[in-house]
Amino acid sequence: MIRTATPDDIPLIHTLVRELAEYEKEPHEARATEAQLHDALFGERPAAYAHIAVDDATGRPVGFSLWFLNFSTWRGVHGIYLEDLYVRPEARGGGHGKALLRELARICVARGYERLEWSVLNWNTPSIAFYEALGARPQDEWTVYRLTDGALAELGTG
Repeated sequence: MIRTATPDDIPLIHTLVRELAEYEKEPHEARATEAQLHDALFGERPAAYAHIAVDDATGRPVGFSLWFLNFSTWRGVHGIYLEDLYVRPEARGGGHGKALLRELARICVARGYERLEWSVLNWNTPSIAFYEALGARPQDEWTVYRLTDGALAELGTG
């Protein structure tokens, strides 16, 4: 079962973000606080959205997706950028990841959004195989760039 996250889910989402960071071998990069997640998802001006995957048999949360709207100047409409998709290891293979992606695809179709996009680490072959089995294709002609920390501060204040 997939449900929309509520403010009560913030501690769970925070925990799942930390678990994802561990899986991606970057636990030191996961610095978001529960307060920051609450503000982003449920504050005065929410900028992100989340869904929770719940195991039908046990009723326990086993995963989540966290996403936000992007915009294509070429298509002239919004799309969804999936920031995080995570299913706990013991629940993988149970259809939860597919159900989370299906919910985002349903939202895209219902709202007229024409893209559902995300990034995946090159070494994450199980996820790559999963995404490709759903029909997703890598955008190899694009390279992601990122400014953070000192470089971002220098450019933003210089």
